[in-house]
Amino acid sequence: MALKSDRQQALEVNADATDGTLGDGTATLQGNVEIRQGTLLITADIATVEKVDGRVRRFELNGTPVHLQQEIEEQGLVMAEAQKVEYIVATGIVTLTGAADVVHPQYHINGEILEYDMNTQHFQGTGGDNNGRIRIRLAPEVVPGNEDESEEPPTGEPSQGESG
Repeated sequence: MALKSDRQQALEVNADATDGTLGDGTATLQGNVEIRQGTLLITADIATVEKVDGRVRRFELNGTPVHLQQEIEEQGLVMAEAQKVEYIVATGIVTLTGAADVVHPQYHINGEILEYDMNTQHFQGTGGDNNGRIRIRLAPEVVPGNEDESEEPPTGEPSQGESG
């Protein structure tokens, strides 16, 4: 999902208000929360930030909904939203809960809970539509240069096997 350089970038966090510690422990950010790390951008209403040994370990974000977007290697922009998002920084695991919806250049997936491993680009999840199921829509595969293969030849030109 992510550009490999993103997780090496500094985390930038902005909000209207904060309560907690800037050292090890937990801080709560409220109002127009914005978190950036490289091309990753997360916006939320409330965020809880947990630091251990001087490093951010975990974010829990809540919103109506929480929005995420991130550039991915050679593919474009991924956008996601959910009522709650948990991001474990060290592992690259992102869990979206509550009307989770992810739009990727090659697919669209939604469900009640979606967990994504940014390192392996692996999804797992549980249902969310009226039937309690995951919904996935995949983009058709198009081989470059073969886009017109299925089309009929233009009128006036004989197709293969016809004589003129």
